[in-house]
Amino acid sequence: MVFHPPVAIVAKAGDTGKYKVGLPAWNMVLRGIMSGAYIAMGGALATVCSTGILASDAAMRSGFASAGMAQFILGAVFPVGLIITVMTGAELFTGDAMLAPMAAFIHKVSWAGVLNLWLWVYIGNLIGSIIFAYIMAYGPCVSFNAAGTATLTAFGLRAIGIATAKTSYVGGMALWSVFLKAIACNWLVNLAILLGICADDAIGKIVGIWFPIFAFVASGFEHSVANMYFIPTGLFCTGLDPTKAVESLTWVTMWTNNIIPVTLGNIVGGLLFVGVIYWVAFRKEIAALK
Repeated sequence: MVFHPPVAIVAKAGDTGKYKVGLPAWNMVLRGIMSGAYIAMGGALATVCSTGILASDAAMRSGFASAGMAQFILGAVFPVGLIITVMTGAELFTGDAMLAPMAAFIHKVSWAGVLNLWLWVYIGNLIGSIIFAYIMAYGPCVSFNAAGTATLTAFGLRAIGIATAKTSYVGGMALWSVFLKAIACNWLVNLAILLGICADDAIGKIVGIWFPIFAFVASGFEHSVANMYFIPTGLFCTGLDPTKAVESLTWVTMWTNNIIPVTLGNIVGGLLFVGVIYWVAFRKEIAALK
């Protein structure tokens, strides 16, 4: 395995960001759709694999199930989405929250270009996430009888549970809490991006990405693009079975109680806690590379 030194990783992150900012808008959207769907695939796998972990008190007493074990399973399988994104050249808003500003610091790319990338990739991520949420809701999350009547599967009920929890942030302190979770999330996500850049071979990239993403998911942090999948899936499922509808789970609360504060926290986590800090730490060494 070939591993690059830290200063080279930061420099390569800036090069990557410069390339991304230079893409045409239609390509940003297209690659954003791809990544939104890939992150959703990881979310779907995490939903399925964690279903039933906390199914009964008896299971809890037996020691074979626990809240921590459910989070472990979620974290263990979710990284597939970012691995696919990085290794196939798709565009993820949360990664671009660090890579694009790094390009601005190193290559003097305009901040208008950074914001342009963020906007189109964000839109693409939302579209891709919702497309896969629909596929999941009308696929594994539901069972139809011969008359076309829908019955939610255990996966559908789990999807509603996850979506409900993610729209439960009501009030100032709750929103502050979700904002902090979003900062921590994208701090780890962008460290995963840097570790992915660190290695030149596939195994090294996969291992580098997997551990930080495992840490953020298992810790219960909040990722805006993942939530663009988790919450719509729950909403689609309640639409299939209105008896399972939850008052706090709506298309409006998806944004007000989660996506907006999480997006802002993700920007702070990627831009400030990784992009700015690493640029300040290595700017002299990066200048020496030129």
